[in-house]
Amino acid sequence: MRSETEHQFVSMKDQIWVIGGYGQVGQMICKQLAHAFPGKVWAAGTRRERAEQFSRQTGGAVKPLQLDITKPVDSFMLRNVKLVIMCVDQHDTRFVESCAKAGTDYMDISAKLDFLTQVERLHPLLHSSGSTAILSVGLSPGITNLLVREAATHMDQMQEADITIMLGLGEKHGKAAIEWTVDQMNTTFDVMQNGQLARVQSLSGGKWIDFGEKLGRRMAYRFPFSDQQAVARTLNIPNVSTRMCLDSRWITRALSVSRRAGLLTFLRWKWIRNAAVKAFAWMPGGEPMFAVKVDATGLKNGKHIHVEQRIMGKKEAVITAEVAAAVAKRVYAVPQQAGVYHVEQCFTLQNIQDELAEQLKVVTKTS
Repeated sequence: MRSETEHQFVSMKDQIWVIGGYGQVGQMICKQLAHAFPGKVWAAGTRRERAEQFSRQTGGAVKPLQLDITKPVDSFMLRNVKLVIMCVDQHDTRFVESCAKAGTDYMDISAKLDFLTQVERLHPLLHSSGSTAILSVGLSPGITNLLVREAATHMDQMQEADITIMLGLGEKHGKAAIEWTVDQMNTTFDVMQNGQLARVQSLSGGKWIDFGEKLGRRMAYRFPFSDQQAVARTLNIPNVSTRMCLDSRWITRALSVSRRAGLLTFLRWKWIRNAAVKAFAWMPGGEPMFAVKVDATGLKNGKHIHVEQRIMGKKEAVITAEVAAAVAKRVYAVPQQAGVYHVEQCFTLQNIQDELAEQLKVVTKTS
């Protein structure tokens, strides 16, 4: 039996820390969780004044916390924290390891493949500590992973999944999101082809994608979103790719032409990279929208089947925050299996829909 002191310690482990909680997406996550769990949510980050200002804006519903995760964080600091939601990029897994040692659950909205791969390797540590880490939480990765899992329910064996994301230039993204996108434009990465890893280049492999009557057919290009590597492993799919396009056809085309001409190699120069980040932040036109299309092919009763799934929404940052809050509510309220998992390994699309204030409208077509 637990001692009285142990019972008190367990009962105190009820805080939710949102790292980067005063950022664009972090603020939305904090507000939703503070409504669901009053007095339990803390917006954490390196800038105390930003955290305190945001706390005042919420009338104290969200509490401020100064925390620098680039420096060692003793697991004792996390003794009262039940769940951490990470909204900033990291370069190593020291903080995740601290969460594991403290028995604190962890969620991450990052799309940074190299980092997520590092976290996956911590599965034995989290499993032994009884902690859970949920990765791939947001739109892409996130909703895209769940759509592929949903498509898999329509067939006996999935042979290929093509994921495509359209992003609207009218949405004002946070600086970190823009920096990540610019930094991925001149990279190479691995995709699963015929059950083997194959090296491809960003903004290559153009493919026409039908987004439906309203948006029509768009040319989309390969992009290193981490969902394509995750679902290839978790759902055992031999061919997976993720492509991206912008709602502006000519800017999407211009990026591809720039890649083929070698112009994107200049992004290695810091001043050109920074100029590109500023240009994307202030680029005129476009709509504050997003769209996702999943084309999955496989076998059903020995016959070939094609499943198409489409969703549209108004703001990517909003849906990312809503999905993160939906997952967080379930992780906070219901114990999950210990270890490191991607969202599609623990949840279905319907699980997330059940927590959303306004359900995503999914258009599904099979042929």
